[in-house]
Amino acid sequence: MPDQRRDILVIGGGIVGLATALALSTSFPHLRLLLVEKEDRVARHQSGHSSGVIHSGIYYPPGSLKAKLCVQGAMAMIAFCREHGIKHEICGKVIVATAQDELPRLQALLGRASANGLRGATLLAQEQVRELEPHCGGLGGLHIPSTGIVDYVEVCEKYAELIARNGGSISTSTKVLGFVYRDNTTVVETNRGSIEVPYVINCAGLHSDRVSRLAGERPEVAIVPFRGEYYDLIPEREHLVRGLIYPVPDPRFPFLGVHFTRRIHGGVDVGPNAVLALKREGYRWNQISVRDAAGTFAFPGFWRLAGTYWRYGAGEMYRSLNKRAFVRALKRLVPEIQASDLVADGSGVRAQALKRDGSLIDDFQFVRKKNMLHVYNVPSPAATASIAIGQAITKMAEEEFDLKSISNG
Repeated sequence: MPDQRRDILVIGGGIVGLATALALSTSFPHLRLLLVEKEDRVARHQSGHSSGVIHSGIYYPPGSLKAKLCVQGAMAMIAFCREHGIKHEICGKVIVATAQDELPRLQALLGRASANGLRGATLLAQEQVRELEPHCGGLGGLHIPSTGIVDYVEVCEKYAELIARNGGSISTSTKVLGFVYRDNTTVVETNRGSIEVPYVINCAGLHSDRVSRLAGERPEVAIVPFRGEYYDLIPEREHLVRGLIYPVPDPRFPFLGVHFTRRIHGGVDVGPNAVLALKREGYRWNQISVRDAAGTFAFPGFWRLAGTYWRYGAGEMYRSLNKRAFVRALKRLVPEIQASDLVADGSGVRAQALKRDGSLIDDFQFVRKKNMLHVYNVPSPAATASIAIGQAITKMAEEEFDLKSISNG
């Protein structure tokens, strides 16, 4: 890639970066837009390792960006898949209470569903849960009929195709190395040459804080990677799960707990857990980066988080290393599950933004600094909400950067 000039640069070829580039190229087709991705293809990391769920938006506090953009994004995602012939299914989800103290939390989730504008959410008695999921345990449940499944890699590939159709460009195998500021423009140094551009949007996901520091900023957050590990149900036991079966989430954590997810191309995923990854792109225990691990351990917020939630973290680590413990957690939802029903599958790594005081950032977070927009925290349900997120970032960029004057220039 020779040195070049562009009007706007998007860093990161995950689903959020692609959705942002798509929204920009749709709203401002005359912009010379370039998206750079350090891997040899798009959707290589978080977006390519997701569960494939089209989330409803029930979990998120009313008024939060997550709630607003997930509900909007889910409807937009379904419409997008229909328009472009991407296989998807609205299969519904059952959230199951397995202890008495979880029943009031189901009622609270129902209220949240109403506040967030979801339709059709219904409390279920124990026997009604069995009608939907005959092999499910628990004392009661909440049915969310609008939840669906899709292959987000296919979605990302379609986003990329449409970006090119709109006149934008995507450069893979292109890693950002640094930034040089000159008057009203920025020279972005990459391993494949320099890009001179007035505006940059940082959607680097697991590396968004590092890109920010390369740009001379001192972000208030650090990205801490958490790995989620999955098993597959063997084909002979897939009949135990009709759709999606989830536990009642613990409101203290952003993780949903181990659950059962039917996949759009067949099969049933079981998991994930949530364990600290010792590499930002570490999908197995033996994948370790000294730099990444040292960065996590040097951040004071990590030790404050660990000091508060060490029991939870130890439990997740134990389930990671002990299959029987993993199975015991699953039996609360589907009592018939046995260890022999599960075979090890893949894993994903979640980019979780953490404050210096040890608190996890729960909502999406976008920050403008100089001529850059930094997308610091977009974990799940970012894939579901990607179209709405891309449109929100585009609107913010239009207001902050006066993009109309460039496109009309």
